Amino acid sequence: MRSFVSTFLFLIFCAPALAVVAVPELPAEGVVVSDNNNFIDRRIDYSNFMGRITDRNSDGDIFKIHVENDNSKFFKAGDIVYFKINNQDTGRYCRASIRTVEDNYFSVHIKDFNPCWEGRAYIPRGLQLNFFSRKLADRVFEASKYREILILRKEGFLKQLSGINRFLWTFDQQRLKVAADYDRRVNELLREKQLAIDNLIQKKQENLLLQTELKAKLKSLDESLDHYKIERQEYLEDRWAMDQDLDLPVGRRPMEEKSY
Repeated sequence: MRSFVSTFLFLIFCAPALAVVAVPELPAEGVVVSDNNNFIDRRIDYSNFMGRITDRNSDGDIFKIHVENDNSKFFKAGDIVYFKINNQDTGRYCRASIRTVEDNYFSVHIKDFNPCWEGRAYIPRGLQLNFFSRKLADRVFEASKYREILILRKEGFLKQLSGINRFLWTFDQQRLKVAADYDRRVNELLREKQLAIDNLIQKKQENLLLQTELKAKLKSLDESLDHYKIERQEYLEDRWAMDQDLDLPVGRRPMEEKSY
């Protein structure tokens, strides 16, 4: 019983300590910087960067360099780069030419280490080199400007794709809407058609009745016109010319009087 009570009291007093989560105390400033959206930072000199020797050939004139900052991907074969040995600042740079470039690595050909390595014959692996290349800084600047153009182009494509996706997602609703709209217009046309046909049939019936009445009135008018027609008084033809000529002798006219 005593052991149980002591354990219970221990848990009560240790509960606040157990509730505290152990997290590292990170500094609030000076560690994380705002994202520059992978554009150039004008406060940084991109012509200077660091690399470490990871491999070399048997002759000791070709070295493979590892870089944490992969801006070296903008190098091209044949580019000239200058470097110094870290912590061995003699004030002079050694000269190297780029041979190949890959992700986070590039290889260089170095003829002479005397300017920056003080005549030492062996270059160990893992040695850190401080590189300088004005051409790399120019290409980083050009790449940043070209990336702005690509981002604008991407935004245009995304806008078009968004419109296409919205159309495809709402295709069924739009199809139903269009079909309903045309069905409504078809029904309206059918109603207008039926109404026009009914009006035409009604007009035909009215015209048939009117035709019969007009014919009857015209007939009555023709009869009245014939009845009330005024005949002409003058003769239009010589009535003597209308006598029949039977080749019989005809006396003088007027004939002489005869007494009986």
